[in-house]
Amino acid sequence: GVDWRINQWSKAVNELTIIGDLRDKAVLQKLPNDFDLVIHLAANARVYNLVVDPSMARDNFETLFNVLEFARQNKIKRFMFSSSRETYGNTEQIKYSEGDVRLRNCESPYTASKIAGEAMVYGYQRCYGIDFVVFRFSNVYGMYDGSDRAIPLFIGLAKENKPITIFGKDKLLDFTYIDDCVAGIMVAITNFATAKNDTYNLGAGQGLTIIEVAEIIKEALKSQSQIIIQENRAGEVVKFIADITKAQQKLGYQPKTFIKDGLAKSIAWYQQNPLK
Repeated sequence: GVDWRINQWSKAVNELTIIGDLRDKAVLQKLPNDFDLVIHLAANARVYNLVVDPSMARDNFETLFNVLEFARQNKIKRFMFSSSRETYGNTEQIKYSEGDVRLRNCESPYTASKIAGEAMVYGYQRCYGIDFVVFRFSNVYGMYDGSDRAIPLFIGLAKENKPITIFGKDKLLDFTYIDDCVAGIMVAITNFATAKNDTYNLGAGQGLTIIEVAEIIKEALKSQSQIIIQENRAGEVVKFIADITKAQQKLGYQPKTFIKDGLAKSIAWYQQNPLK
């Protein structure tokens, strides 16, 4: 595989990884060309960062284009793309199925990069016969995440009894434990013949407010952190629960770790593996 930085958790992963920037086509030329499937997970994925610097959305599209071209030029006929629940935008709905995306509800440059990415994947199937599966992931969390996403950030702050800032008092999201996300990808690979050329929500199918997430983390760590509520930030989806019916029926996807158990597992892991 290709990543832009060394994996700090696993030497075994690093031995199988080329370190490089997918915006540079020369990086892809270092790879073997005998793959039978590509899974494209790379992206600038912090939504608000792309509000601040929208050029990062261009990076998302450029890296996808380069990887699709790698697949086309090497006659790789199976492709998987990681899209996002952000594609649904903010509406009066809370639970969304795959047919609910509307361009007029595009919330941010990040959202636009994912909608455009899906369109490019669909176009390559029509023109070049590269079959695809698109996943719309929803707030993936768990071990090995050293980012400033909400859950690792809250755990780090709570451990030090520092204030936890939440943007949006009513924000409610569907959190997907990493093991369930990986299982969803794996079952789609296994069932690619029936799954191909379609889009799937991969989530837990359940929602929890960000405030509740912070409170659970505080309680587990016996933290004295103060929770500070601020206004919603521009570009971010406020309420979302994934309708996972299609993934269950066509892929055989079934999440097994829901948010309270997933938070307990995550907290235990971060206690043993402090963020660097």
